[in-house]
Amino acid sequence: QVQLVESGGGLVQAGGSLKLSCAASGRTFSSYAMGWSRQAPGKEREFVAAITRGGSSTEYAASVKGRFTISRDNAKNTVYLQMSSLIPEDTAVYYCGASAVLLPVRISEYDYWGQGTQVTVSS
Repeated sequence: QVQLVESGGGLVQAGGSLKLSCAASGRTFSSYAMGWSRQAPGKEREFVAAITRGGSSTEYAASVKGRFTISRDNAKNTVYLQMSSLIPEDTAVYYCGASAVLLPVRISEYDYWGQGTQVTVSS
């Protein structure tokens, strides 16, 4: 069992930056690939970014590539999402997930999810 707790969300102006964090419980953090997804009001949850267990490989949704960076610190059981050049369309609840898949890019590939953190980008 893995428990995930996101933090770092908030209100930011367009063009600004935010860094999300996700703290994981348990000793098996490094055995999971990690990722972020988001869900905007009235829309389905969508994949945002993923990182392999050791952090050597990453994958991004086309809508965030070049603006967002995912990273992890296995010593701290934490995964991060650095978001830059934010636009109003990035407004959503952001969720952290853990997966047994090597580099999970589908929502269905995740085994655990956190409760989410709200990100609001004003124009």
